[in-house]
Amino acid sequence: MPARPPVVLIAARDEAQRLPATLCALRAALPGARIVVADDGSHDATATVARDAGAEVVRSERPLGKGGAATLAARAVLDATTAPDPPIVLLCDADLGQSAGRLSALVDAVDRGEADLAIAVFARRVGGGFGLAVGAARRAIARLCGLRLEAPLSGQRAMRGEVLACVTPFADGFGMEVGMTVDAARAGFRVRELPLELEHRATGRSLRGFLHRGRQLRDLLAAAWRRR
Repeated sequence: MPARPPVVLIAARDEAQRLPATLCALRAALPGARIVVADDGSHDATATVARDAGAEVVRSERPLGKGGAATLAARAVLDATTAPDPPIVLLCDADLGQSAGRLSALVDAVDRGEADLAIAVFARRVGGGFGLAVGAARRAIARLCGLRLEAPLSGQRAMRGEVLACVTPFADGFGMEVGMTVDAARAGFRVRELPLELEHRATGRSLRGFLHRGRQLRDLLAAAWRRR
């Protein structure tokens, strides 16, 4: 573990059910971490359960999308991450539950100097569609900065504080990960993927799942287009 506790940023919308377990796991794995939850216009008790678990909360009354909410959280910690000897920053999805504790491996990889931006690859695939969004993200990143990634849309990422300053504001919506990867690689930061045993609420081949992946595809293509 790094000598200085990391900063954890979580964008969450209507995650009151799974967020407490995620926060509990992060607290146990990353003692002393500063955790900031960006409540993206939730209709449930997301903000309340986050505060009850000891997290800082920043809230947008209207939904901003994943990238907008994560940018809101990043702005809350930007002074700390641009100061001398900045902490490592961990981005984490709200629905990982107890498996979120395994993200400490990403923090350790950055702390050891193995990467400036470390991305988690889910060791086991759960749910998903036909791979159109993932394939498009891989091709866009390869074309724009030469990287070949297995999990270009993974939201579980640890980075040096200097990287956060470089990649914010994040791209809109679900274009966040593609934009972040391209911006970091173009700035000369080292990007590495690590397989981890993580679990999350998967979207299957249902109407809701296909709509979700359609939004992902739309947003990542927009992020790539702006960086062409």
